[in-house]
Amino acid sequence: MFEKILIANRGEIALRVIRACREMGIKSVAVHSTADADAMHVRMADESVCIGPPSGTQSYLSIPAIIAACEVTGAQAIHPGYGFLSENANFVQIVEDHGLTFIGPTAEHIRIMGDKITAKDTMKELGVPCVPGSDGGVPDLAAAKRIGEEIGYPVIIKATAGGGGRGMKVAQTAADMEEAFMTARAEGKAAFGNDEVYIEKYLTTPRHIEIQVFGDGKGKAVHLGERDCSLQRRHQKVFEEAPGPCITPAERAAIGKVCADAVARINYIGAGTIEFLYENGEFYFIEMNTRLQVEHPVTEGIFGVDLVREQIRVAEGLPMSFTQDDLEINGHAIEVRINAEKLPNFAPCPGKITAYHAPGGLGVRMDSALYDGYSIPPYYDSLIGKLIVHGRDRTEALARLERALGELIIDGIDTSLPLFTALLQEDDIHTGNYNIHWLEKWLEANMA
Repeated sequence: MFEKILIANRGEIALRVIRACREMGIKSVAVHSTADADAMHVRMADESVCIGPPSGTQSYLSIPAIIAACEVTGAQAIHPGYGFLSENANFVQIVEDHGLTFIGPTAEHIRIMGDKITAKDTMKELGVPCVPGSDGGVPDLAAAKRIGEEIGYPVIIKATAGGGGRGMKVAQTAADMEEAFMTARAEGKAAFGNDEVYIEKYLTTPRHIEIQVFGDGKGKAVHLGERDCSLQRRHQKVFEEAPGPCITPAERAAIGKVCADAVARINYIGAGTIEFLYENGEFYFIEMNTRLQVEHPVTEGIFGVDLVREQIRVAEGLPMSFTQDDLEINGHAIEVRINAEKLPNFAPCPGKITAYHAPGGLGVRMDSALYDGYSIPPYYDSLIGKLIVHGRDRTEALARLERALGELIIDGIDTSLPLFTALLQEDDIHTGNYNIHWLEKWLEANMA
């Protein structure tokens, strides 16, 4: 059993891991930059270590500083949370080389799934359905045009090392290909140091459906249903729910088994998410995230499991505490991501919190590191909280969300809260009639 775990992250996810550690009787170590000296995760952990100045590259992304913090405190394992170093295969290897345990997948699995082309090829071999497209990287514009004609327009050009919507461009017709191809390559080079791109068929009205998987690293794996994350802005999720309002039990069982079988075959360990575009009853693989997702609480809500606790257990070499037969969906859960942003342009809005009150009551969970008087630093992601609700069905969950939004108080800064209040007045939200393009079009019409 681990006696002490270091959390290589900050904010609400660091608090989330600290809470799991405390319930398991494990000591926690928080790391922080000088800008986060007064952060809530520092206050709640059993120990804390300052690892550098405000810049993320000099603190939360500093591998030597994090390893040194483990050595100073005697931490035996590292939980990466999400973002920062959570999907850095080199970091995982260094952690292991220092005799520490990385609470997550192996470096090999992170490396395979971190490259979009290798991930797609691997999933094809494992029997996971994929979007029609190029076989590997596309070397030049002539090849791109040829592939476009073969699979049919529209197509999307993606940087192989991309993520977060960067290095992605759509060519609606052959006439658009040159500009889209060259722009995607340039963005990939600028953002990731890699200008290789690949091409896929662009689906016009898909939903974003992701399957939560969990493996023990020894050939056993389960799926925990799906999450619908179709409400997105610039490829960034803002509203997630489980189960998906458009997925049938038969579809869930079929695609879930495919995903669980795939990760079992490669001896995957810990939590992972296989993401799909879903259109006309068909699933098309887009990527696998080899970490805990921001939206994991909705899965925890409908299955009644603690995914962080389970991550820690399997990292210790213990078996999973549940089997596929144990996992039954109970009700419906929704999460909204609350950002320190000023509408309608979603400009970052750091500043001092002058009043904070979290909503409560049955079926309401607020994951946040905010407190009265806290000053949100300008150096990091603008996510400041996640409001999660659970109800007996989707109708009750939506009603509970509206009630909880009305109770939540965050004064002193602008936030994205008005977006969700407005969305809950839309019939399409209540009927579940939306796809990955719906929110962008709604924002153009309502918040231009």
